[in-house]
Amino acid sequence: MRSQFPQQGQKQVATAEAARELGKELGAALEAGDLVILDGPLGAGKTTFTQGIAEGMQVKGRVTSPTFVIAREHRSTVGGPSLVHVDAYRLLDHSDDPLGELDALDLDTELDDAVVVAEWGGGFMDQLAEAFLLININREAADDTRVFTWNWVG
Repeated sequence: MRSQFPQQGQKQVATAEAARELGKELGAALEAGDLVILDGPLGAGKTTFTQGIAEGMQVKGRVTSPTFVIAREHRSTVGGPSLVHVDAYRLLDHSDDPLGELDALDLDTELDDAVVVAEWGGGFMDQLAEAFLLININREAADDTRVFTWNWVG
């Protein structure tokens, strides 16, 4: 990851657009081989944030939840790395061998050439790389504000 995005931090965002903007900042800083793990409750904004990452990376295609396809690849429009968007929850919840399922997706080879963003990936996807960016997204109880907390691990 390039240095223009802080290695760790916390930010409150009040709208989906603000979450996309934060994702866009991160996306512009990501490089091939980066692994980003997004954790947070259902409806926290993981896919919305990933839409911003995609915009910052300048990749093709509409970013939607990868729940039914497990992983979706978005190619760069500017010669940069592709974005591989993964739903790790589905791998964990529906397989006796989630690492085998993950291997079948060839994500190990993609890590060198792509940015991998994994929703629900904590405690599982982190086995793919020695270093990764862990982002927790939590909703404030009183309103729709999201709190993004991130830290580069490894």
